[in-house]
Amino acid sequence: MMPGEAGSLRIPPHSAEAERGVLGSILLDPTGSIDKSLAHRMRAESFYDRRHQLLFEQLVDMSQANIPMDAVMIGQWLKEHDALDKVGGYDYLVELQDSTLVPAHVEYYCDIVQEKYLRRRLIEKSVETIESAYQDDQEASLLIGEAEGALFDLSGSSEQEAPPWKDSIRSAFTEIENRDPNQLMSGVTTGYIGLNERLGGLNNTDMVVLAARPAMGKTSLALNIAENAALGLHGDPVPVAVFSLEMSREQLVKRMLFSHAKLSSERMRGRRMTTDEHARLTRAVDTLEKAEIYIDDTPGLEAVELRSRARRLKNRFGVGLIVIDYLQLMNYSKFARDGRQRETMAISGAMKAMAKELEVPVMVLSQLSRATEGRGDNLPKLSDLRDSGAIEQDADVVMLLYRPSYYQQGDERNADNLAIVDVAKYRHGSTGRVRMSFQREFTRFEDRHEDEDEFNDEA
Repeated sequence: MMPGEAGSLRIPPHSAEAERGVLGSILLDPTGSIDKSLAHRMRAESFYDRRHQLLFEQLVDMSQANIPMDAVMIGQWLKEHDALDKVGGYDYLVELQDSTLVPAHVEYYCDIVQEKYLRRRLIEKSVETIESAYQDDQEASLLIGEAEGALFDLSGSSEQEAPPWKDSIRSAFTEIENRDPNQLMSGVTTGYIGLNERLGGLNNTDMVVLAARPAMGKTSLALNIAENAALGLHGDPVPVAVFSLEMSREQLVKRMLFSHAKLSSERMRGRRMTTDEHARLTRAVDTLEKAEIYIDDTPGLEAVELRSRARRLKNRFGVGLIVIDYLQLMNYSKFARDGRQRETMAISGAMKAMAKELEVPVMVLSQLSRATEGRGDNLPKLSDLRDSGAIEQDADVVMLLYRPSYYQQGDERNADNLAIVDVAKYRHGSTGRVRMSFQREFTRFEDRHEDEDEFNDEA
C-alpha cells in the first residue's frame, strides 16, 4: 500500500500552512510570487493537497498566457476552465488571501513545501524499491543500482535555478584570464604529446569514444592512456577507474606491467626471467604501484549498475577518468526487448549522462563494423560505429584507430609500426589525424618521431 492511500496508517509529510502561504502570496502578488515560486522549482506535484495542485497549475497557466491577474480575473479564469469549484470556490480563494499576511515570504513557504515534497518522493521511491525487492524478475545488484540512481536523482531535484548569465560570463573570463600561457591542456592528460595538442587533454563531462576493428590495439591504447593519466605523464595525475568487461583484472595488470617494462610476455613463456628482465619488471612495479587505478572486471555489466559503481568510485576515491572496455559488451535489460540498436542507444546515452553527472571524462571503447574492411583503403569512418548512430551523436570526441600495415599481405603485414588515431569528431575544436608508433611486441603506443617516417620512406 502506498503512503497516503486510503487505509494507510501514516499521513505523508506535508505542510498545509506553507502550501496556503505560497498560493496566498500568489493571489496577493501574482507576478512576483509566481516568478519566485518557479525559481524555487515549484510545480503542481510539489503540493500535497489536490486543490492546491490544481490551483497552482491554473495560476501558472494564466501567468504564461499574459492575462492580467487580480481577484476578479483569476476567479473568471478558473470558472472558464471548470476549475473554480474543484479548488474550493470563491470562498476558499478569499480564505487563502486572508491566511497570508506578507507575500514577500513566499520563498520561505516554497522551501517548506519543497522539503515536504522531497520527503514524499523519498518515501515513494523507497516503497517502489521494496516492492521490486519482493519480486524475482530482477537481480538484486540491478535493484541496488536503480535505487541508488533514483536517490541520487532526488538529491539533485532540489537544486536552485541556473546561475545568472552575468556570473557565468565573469567566471569564464576569470578562468581564461588566469590560464597558464604555457599550459596547452585544459583536461586530463593522455600522456601523448600529439593527442594532448590535438585535444587539449580529455575534458570533464566529455564522452570520448575510441573505436577500431579487432586487433588494432584499442585496449592497449586505452590502458596506456589510463596509465599515463594516473601517473601524470605530461600533466597532473588523476585517479582512474577501468571497467573491463572482456579481460580479467589479473590479465590487465600483467599486460600493463609487461607493457610498462617493455617486455614481451610471449617470449617469456616457458622459461625463467633473466636478471635484466627481472630488474625491468621490478622498476615497472615500483612505478605503477604509485598510480591510483581501480579495475572492475565484472562481466556483462548493466549500464545502470556500472553507473552506480562509477558513482561510488568518484565519491570515495575522487576518480578523474573512467575507461570502459567495451560498449558492445554492456547490457541494458530495460531496453533489450526493443532490439540491440535501441539497447545500444540507451547505453550510449547513459554513459554520456554519467560523464555529465560525475563531471569526469568517460572513455568508451567501441567496435567498428566490417564495412571498414570492405573498402579498398580500409580507412574507418564515423558511419562504421557499430550497432547505433547514437554513439556518434552522444560522443564529444570520436577517435578512430587503425594501423595501415595490418592489412598488408605476407611479410609486409605488421612490418611498419605506424598507427593513426583519426580524431573524426571533436565537439570543442578541429578534427585531424595523430600519427603514433605501436610497439606490437609490448602492446604499447608511443609518440611518433619524424625520423621514424623518414626511415620508412627511405626503406
